[in-house]
Amino acid sequence: MDRERTAPAPTRRRLLKGAALAAVPYTLLSGTRAAAQARAADYPSAEWQPASASNYSRSSRPTAYPVDYVVIHVTQETYADTLSIFRDPEKQVSAHYVVRSSDGHVAQCVREADIAWHAGNWDYNTRSIGIEHEGWVDRPEYFTDALYEESARLTAAICTAYGIPKDRTHIIAHHEVPGSDHTDPGPFWDWTRYIRLVNFA
Repeated sequence: MDRERTAPAPTRRRLLKGAALAAVPYTLLSGTRAAAQARAADYPSAEWQPASASNYSRSSRPTAYPVDYVVIHVTQETYADTLSIFRDPEKQVSAHYVVRSSDGHVAQCVREADIAWHAGNWDYNTRSIGIEHEGWVDRPEYFTDALYEESARLTAAICTAYGIPKDRTHIIAHHEVPGSDHTDPGPFWDWTRYIRLVNFA
């Protein structure tokens, strides 16, 4: 994970819209909210777990920016703690997806059209999808079969959607992002296996 400091200030229109919604009874909105949440994830099997709007930049990718990369991260936190960090507006960090170690369950935290603050490099943030994987770089037991397989399916779907080649030039490690001071996903991440799984997904 990485921090970014650019967050759009709320516009007067957004503030007024929020005030108007606050005046609508909850009972009228509850069904609409549930339906919106069910439809929110871009990846069909992902659970929608939204990051704070203070932790990413709204956009209209790929119209505003082309999507050229998938960046592979390791959380250095538990799955639950990672989701909590992304929900905290003080943290100034997010990723598009988080993959759980035990069963490969996928949560989506930022829409693919928007810019998650994950790479520590604004240019790469604008042109990539960030996927966090539960675990620690020095604890390979977190890199389970389920995590590899479900993550590879997710990456394959992203590559197909945006025409990204399924290779190591375009599916990159966080530490390969220019200017990064991170080491993830670390020496125990099996890139050969992962790229093979992506290509056979």
